Amino acid sequence: MPSFPQPGSVTVCEINRDLVTSESLSDDGAKETYGKILGMTFSPVPFQSEVVGPPPTPDREPPLSSKGLLQSLQSLFRPNHVNLLPEVDLQGLSWHPHKHVVAFISSSNQVLVRDYEDSEGKEPCILANESQKGVKLLEWRPNGGRTLAVACSGGICVWSASFPGSVPSVRSGLSSFLGTLSRGSGTRYTLVDFLRSHDKEQITALSWSPDGRYLASGSYESSSFTIWDVAQGTGTPIRRGLAGISILKWSTTGDYFFSAKFDGTFCLWETNTWASESWSSTSGFVKGASWDPDGRMILLAFSKSSTLGSIHFASKPPSLDAHLLPVELPEITALTNSQGIDKIAWDASGERLAVCFKDCDELYSGLIAIYDVRRTPLISASLIGFIRGPGEYPKPIAFSFHDKFKQGPLLSVCWSSGFCCTYPLIFRSHILP
Repeated sequence: MPSFPQPGSVTVCEINRDLVTSESLSDDGAKETYGKILGMTFSPVPFQSEVVGPPPTPDREPPLSSKGLLQSLQSLFRPNHVNLLPEVDLQGLSWHPHKHVVAFISSSNQVLVRDYEDSEGKEPCILANESQKGVKLLEWRPNGGRTLAVACSGGICVWSASFPGSVPSVRSGLSSFLGTLSRGSGTRYTLVDFLRSHDKEQITALSWSPDGRYLASGSYESSSFTIWDVAQGTGTPIRRGLAGISILKWSTTGDYFFSAKFDGTFCLWETNTWASESWSSTSGFVKGASWDPDGRMILLAFSKSSTLGSIHFASKPPSLDAHLLPVELPEITALTNSQGIDKIAWDASGERLAVCFKDCDELYSGLIAIYDVRRTPLISASLIGFIRGPGEYPKPIAFSFHDKFKQGPLLSVCWSSGFCCTYPLIFRSHILP
């Protein structure tokens, strides 16, 4: 039977398909369970919770900028899907690829960075700047030291760690507001660049290439996305179709690139010549996407379906010959009575999948389902159990796996109750005898 956390309890970790719970949120539960195995614990990071990007409602007027965009919903040249934006699985939390450092959105204009390797920096570092408004998502740069890209209104803030005697250089020719230092204990950060978007669009899609040289960005306001050469600060727009961008995802190997739009179309690109193949969905638009560790298949969640889709490439790059196959999660309807999938995250080993649902029965509302995944020859998933967050009626705002944690999948979740919690998922294929 799947592990079910009783109301009032909080999940601590997984140990061999058993999701361990505690009566309260404390470091003691972590030390007594996974702490003995890993030799370290991940303390919850409190923050002042606010809903990131809430949908406009009759009793809550949208901001003037969004209100004006709503009036031009049918505009051909400025396609707008602001009313659908809250449906998208925005990357509001990101683990550093090689360090025990997590960054997450803590308010509409602010990012927190928690370094678990810094014994002196137990308080999170605050990243804030007058240019960093309307933060929607963020992602650490691969192979680029401690550099973080933050998507916001009008462009992308690029932060880099500042160490004693070594302050990162700000790109020449930029305004004087750059170079601002972050606040907090431990490692500090400098705003080294601001990549300005076309027509000051709100950036709502972001993805680094695996080598860290290029950064892809897109917006629900535009039908084109941009590939940035970050070192030069230059961007190349790429356009396909008319609808606004919902998701961008570089493959783990860099051979392929995935882009999706709010009209239900999506494209697979091979990055050698940037040739592409277009697809269309009858299950709504792509609201979540995650590549497998080998970069040969991508798992998709759709806005109007409780079934996932997986695209499998039939041959090696740069071939675009691929097949879309369903991945059933039968427990969704049987247990939760859910009407669809809200968010997904797939860990870098390909063995654990985190899924949260929308419109669930009250008993399952706000829980995150953890699945054991097999990829040979096709993707199949079996339900292990559910994660419950701290506080009253907690709901997951954002979650993400640590891609390079050597001792197994490590899932972090920002909860609406105002805590960022980390859950080690420990099982035999990694470290247990």
